[in-house]
Amino acid sequence: MAKARSSFITRIGFVAKYFLSVFNNFLVMRYYNFKTGFSIIEAMTTVFILTLVGMAIWTFQKDIFSMSNIISNNFIVQEEIQKTLKAMSAEIRAALPSSTGAYAIAQIATSSFTFYSDIDNEPLKEQVRYFIDGSILKKGVIKASGVPITYNPANESISDLVRDVVNNAMPVFSYYNTDYDGTTQPLEYPINISEIRLIKITVIVDCNPSQSPNAITLTTQVSMRNLKDNL
Repeated sequence: MAKARSSFITRIGFVAKYFLSVFNNFLVMRYYNFKTGFSIIEAMTTVFILTLVGMAIWTFQKDIFSMSNIISNNFIVQEEIQKTLKAMSAEIRAALPSSTGAYAIAQIATSSFTFYSDIDNEPLKEQVRYFIDGSILKKGVIKASGVPITYNPANESISDLVRDVVNNAMPVFSYYNTDYDGTTQPLEYPINISEIRLIKITVIVDCNPSQSPNAITLTTQVSMRNLKDNL
């Protein structure tokens, strides 16, 4: 981004020098007009044409910079989404029964997934919830506490992960059983949670729907290793 700004400033300097050159040429033409009889209308026409050329160059440079900035931002967003999906995959892959003995998967939906996993390397497992709230992918974590141990929803800590999510009708979470071979259709609702062995996560992000390029779509598949029964 620093290089882009430096390049932008350089282009502004170039355009400024160009217009100063045009103005200087105009003064020279006026002087030359008195020496040669060159009409002022011809001189003004020349300056007008040069100005149009300068404006065209400026517009082109601005469009190039704008597109470069958009592409750069999209690349940064894509990297952030990939990091998020990697972290999600690691936690889901290591899902375990809760510290109360509950099944590893707590709740499922197309826009949310709740499970238990040890995400802080402490004795008690955490309840982890990934969900869509408006256009934001969020993460909620509830630590086990109390005697007897419980997972109190009031203690949920929520953080934003990915903004500008535009999945619309596309499920963020799709669920598969042991029959999944890469082309199998996801399980249909109502789903028996105990059948789930693999989860597909799809995130579609569009930072600026009114501008190109198109939305970014990233997908990953996570096999829940502690639930495997096809060994």
